[in-house]
Amino acid sequence: MPVRVVTDTSAGLPEHVARDLGITVLDLHMVGDEDDKSTSGLSSLELAAAYARQLERGGDAGVVALHLSKDLSATWSAAVAASAVFDGSVAVIDTKSVGMNVGAAAMAAARIAMDGASLAECAELAEDTLSRSETWLYLHRIDEIRKSGRISAATAMVSVALATKPIMQIHNGRIELAIKTRTQAKAFSKLTELITARAGGLPAFVAIQHCEAKEAARALEDQLKASLPVDSSIMMMPMESVLAVHCGPGALGVSVVFSQAESEVNAALADDVEDAAPDPGPEGEIADDSAAMALPAPSQAPTNEVAQK
Repeated sequence: MPVRVVTDTSAGLPEHVARDLGITVLDLHMVGDEDDKSTSGLSSLELAAAYARQLERGGDAGVVALHLSKDLSATWSAAVAASAVFDGSVAVIDTKSVGMNVGAAAMAAARIAMDGASLAECAELAEDTLSRSETWLYLHRIDEIRKSGRISAATAMVSVALATKPIMQIHNGRIELAIKTRTQAKAFSKLTELITARAGGLPAFVAIQHCEAKEAARALEDQLKASLPVDSSIMMMPMESVLAVHCGPGALGVSVVFSQAESEVNAALADDVEDAAPDPGPEGEIADDSAAMALPAPSQAPTNEVAQK
């Protein structure tokens, strides 16, 4: 039986994708009343029970657990505590992310698990996918995220004072201000430029999650389609309620899995600069190891075979 993959609803995986790939998605908890909603993480007991069921289903082949950033929820810490019961059979990945970057890592790991990959191989691919991923968050307003405490007071004050439509980025597991713009159109234009530059001319997988903002999501999708390489894959879906409650109406979450890690793109750019420089001659030759930077295998990036729009 194959290695099992477990994630939670913050990953935003569409039901049909999780079902087709055999991914278990655990529900984070919604708490509070209609006027004051929030979320709470999964407990170690809940996670231990879920991992045990998946180990039984997978014939003890192992479980890869992918949960949202430990800086955004206590779920990761609970997962680590729960995994200790299983003596190395549960690999808990420190995703440092949230949204469909985590979902994409789960998809990649589940695909090779179905082909018989080991626990170590599945965990390694999940980590590689996350290392090539970025998540941005466009906020139509900051009321909900400020109330949730997911951004600093200073960032909230700057956004209010400048009346901005901010774009946040998940950096090392935390939500940080990336771009300040005053209109949605400018925000989408800046975000498209940023993603296109980061892609480095190579295909990318993009997932757009929206909170009551389908038209805005479609507009951003059209801009990205026109700007990214034709082999890129873009999917769009409503934002999960456990994320929407912190982001508010009009918000878009944009998760991108690139073909290369950012360090590889920077190295390639440096090689291009060196290639354009005058030849220094035999004594000044510098070894060029850029050819050794192998691109990720096509199976590592989510494709439209499963991720249909």
